[in-house]
Amino acid sequence: MFVAFDDTDSLESMCTTFLATEVVKALGVYDLIGLPRLVRLNPAVPWKTRGNGALCLNFGVGKGECQMIGEIDGRPVYSYRRMYEEANRDLVLEVAGKVVGGWSRVGEGASPGLVVSQVKPAQRLYWEAVRGIVRKEDTLRELQRISADMVGWEGGRGIIGASAAMAWRPMDRTYEIITYRQRERWGTPRELDDASVRDMDLNFPSTFNNFDHRTGRRAISPHTPCPVLFGVRGDDPRQLMSAVFSLRSEPPASWLMFLSNQGTDDHLIRAIPGQPDRSYDFECVVAGRPRTIEGGHVIVQVRTPKGMLDCAAYEPTKEFREVVRSLRPGDRLRAFGELRSEPRTLNLEKLQVLELAPDERKVANPRCPVCGGGTKSQGSAGGFRCKRCSAKTSAPPAMEEVPRHIVPGWYEPPVCARRHLGKPLKRMGL
Repeated sequence: MFVAFDDTDSLESMCTTFLATEVVKALGVYDLIGLPRLVRLNPAVPWKTRGNGALCLNFGVGKGECQMIGEIDGRPVYSYRRMYEEANRDLVLEVAGKVVGGWSRVGEGASPGLVVSQVKPAQRLYWEAVRGIVRKEDTLRELQRISADMVGWEGGRGIIGASAAMAWRPMDRTYEIITYRQRERWGTPRELDDASVRDMDLNFPSTFNNFDHRTGRRAISPHTPCPVLFGVRGDDPRQLMSAVFSLRSEPPASWLMFLSNQGTDDHLIRAIPGQPDRSYDFECVVAGRPRTIEGGHVIVQVRTPKGMLDCAAYEPTKEFREVVRSLRPGDRLRAFGELRSEPRTLNLEKLQVLELAPDERKVANPRCPVCGGGTKSQGSAGGFRCKRCSAKTSAPPAMEEVPRHIVPGWYEPPVCARRHLGKPLKRMGL
């Protein structure tokens, strides 16, 4: 029996993934079938929660092989690959409803939704939700088609995300182990040794987005007073477990492994940017020199078949801005990022420099063809006029090529400025 929920946290507290541990605990009479799923949705949706992640779990009576995938309050959590018998729908709906309704931050802007179904929604619902904006009425129509049960609180917007998480069929996928704090420690500074995070990042190559070696900052723990201690992501579930156990931290109350679409680029539409509040992957040509605006943000205008578009490397992307500052008119790029509506700007997530144009600067005006004297520009009239004999010339000025400070290749922001869904270059074999 699939159980999915979303939109349970606020911008300041709680975490939807924590509710997964509470649901597993409350439904202890049943087994987990497969891994719990943490599914990130469209990061450009205006009303998104902090990480815009929804959860889906499958409960039943397991059979055959099982594996340990977590620990809750000192008890191991196992996952079975196959199911002998479905869980009771009414019991699952009642128990999960109490957990989601009881823990959600309804008074702080959350709009939770819970979906219970024996059948998954159509896969298109996931792709629409990770790349676009889904209407609730369309979601309800699909849930009615598969005879799903649902509960919503404060408008139940989370029903959309919950349904999308249930609809996900993994192609590219990653894993994450999330550890949770003891209740009495919530809201206090997290005890996590940075050196152990650095070493883990170096010693377990299948993990990613752990540590910024330039600044010495870890990227695996949140900055809010939520229940999460830390989360480590990777491609190899076995190595991931070893990586987590290598860290030195305060003792966690529980931990759980999730299957996820994080780090997959599933949110990117391979097309020229059109509709805002979506993310795109497209080729373009730099049309103007980059400029730095108030706040340290760097803007560069590019030319696409649909016209001009401003692309931005915002201040949090740190040294990635230097790459954008190094671009010159004529450079050919492949750009990745979210298109915002106001102002209409593409927030760069990464880029590939395909081809560099020559960058030239003027060294001197041309010499007079009559007397060999120096010339001066005639401005908007065009051409040059001799300072000595007043003769005109349309000869070009003397130019020299300026060395470029970047080379063709891939560039991405530092670890702390990356999107949950963004595929790091490390996962691309680069």
